[in-house]
Amino acid sequence: MCWGTFPVAWPRRHASWRPGAHPCKKAFDALKEAGHFPEVVKTYGFAPLPDVTSGRKEVKRLTGESFVPVLVLDDGEVIKDSKNIKSWARVNPAGDAG
Repeated sequence: MCWGTFPVAWPRRHASWRPGAHPCKKAFDALKEAGHFPEVVKTYGFAPLPDVTSGRKEVKRLTGESFVPVLVLDDGEVIKDSKNIKSWARVNPAGDAG
C-alpha cells in the first residue's frame, strides 16, 4: 500500500489528502472493517515513478504492474486493485472458514 493509506496531519487528521479517500486507504479500511489485520508494507504508489524501492519491485514481481494496493493472501493468492480488495473483504470476513 502506498502512503495514502495513513492518516495525515491536521486539518485532515482522519482522512486522506485525496477527496473521497485514497484507494489504498479504502482497501485498508475494508480489510479492517471485515476483521482482518493485514501486514502493511508501505511503498510509493505513484505509477510513473521508477520501480527502485523494494516495495515497488515486489509489487511488480507479483502483478506485473507498479500499481498498489496489492493484497497477498496467506495461500499466496494475489489480489490487486482497491475495488477487488474491498470485494474480497466483503465476502471473506475474518473468522469465516470458507
